[in-house]
Amino acid sequence: MSRLMKTFAAFFMAGSALTLAACGDTGAGGDGASDAGEVNIYTARHYASDYAIYDAFTEATGIEVNYIEAGGDLLIERVRMDAERSPADIVITVDAGRLWRAEQAGLFQAARELAEELEGIPANLRHPENAWFGFSTRVRGIAYAPDRVDANTITDFADLADPRFEDRICVRSSGNVYNQSLMAALINTAGPEAAEAWAAGIVNNLARAPQGGDTDQIRAIAAGECDVAIVNHYYAARLMNSDDAADRAVGDAVDFMMPPVAGAGAHVNVSGAGLAANAPNRDNAIRFLEYLLSEEGQRFFPELTNEYPAVEGVSYDNAVLDGFGEIEADPVNVNALGENAAEAQRIFDRVGWP
Repeated sequence: MSRLMKTFAAFFMAGSALTLAACGDTGAGGDGASDAGEVNIYTARHYASDYAIYDAFTEATGIEVNYIEAGGDLLIERVRMDAERSPADIVITVDAGRLWRAEQAGLFQAARELAEELEGIPANLRHPENAWFGFSTRVRGIAYAPDRVDANTITDFADLADPRFEDRICVRSSGNVYNQSLMAALINTAGPEAAEAWAAGIVNNLARAPQGGDTDQIRAIAAGECDVAIVNHYYAARLMNSDDAADRAVGDAVDFMMPPVAGAGAHVNVSGAGLAANAPNRDNAIRFLEYLLSEEGQRFFPELTNEYPAVEGVSYDNAVLDGFGEIEADPVNVNALGENAAEAQRIFDRVGWP
């Protein structure tokens, strides 16, 4: 099934360009997707699972999917500035911190029609008043070299601050939203003083200055530059499941664990969606969000992008994810990750985490 892609003109800020795409063939009988209308999705994601969902939704409903892609903060600012003129029906972004920012900017409205579907998502993975919800999850855990690290010596994220890991840790910069949310979870559980002590310990144990993305940290382990790295699970799973022999070799050089944060459970974050505040195609948006939360829609995430489904009880085929074991998650509501993000960044700055 084909997907029509068009280039959308750069709209503002440093010549940044967005992509506007129309997704889907004509519906059954050849009447065309336009007969069923359209839905406009503003998204910070660019994953294969999402494009597959757009295609499958259009094939099932005849509703044409138009999507605009941009970085999370840029996307939020675009919708905020458009205000009532915004054509956005659905806003999607990664990380609870950005979802919190979007909600604070007034980008969402409650989707009362989704009450039944939202019951399938754990309460801690959605906004307390259902302004937005997580539809896929990721665990921020620890990749490590099994020939150089005894996994039994890491029972909690706190252990990485121990001097025995001096010159052995790789991690992204403090400006990365995944690290900010991890720190925000630690603030929530252990308090800001303990969180700052942990961050200072990580800085003391760095094998190199923070650089690159999560995949770069895993590659550094395989290359012997460090022994452990703080990464999201799906970066490790992607390498382990890769069809490229070189990438798979990197994945095979590491193991992955999901230790608790200050004893509270593994750090789980989300990609999330919400019904846009001024959605011009509300009914079609609700139908898309229903599909996103259906078992068919949820399977795309573990099977195409190695994320976990947010809806409980969804079955899927991904042996690598199964091998990571059961997730004992921190019960904190992910909305708190956004609430604590500013304090997290202040802590990073004070301890000199670049």
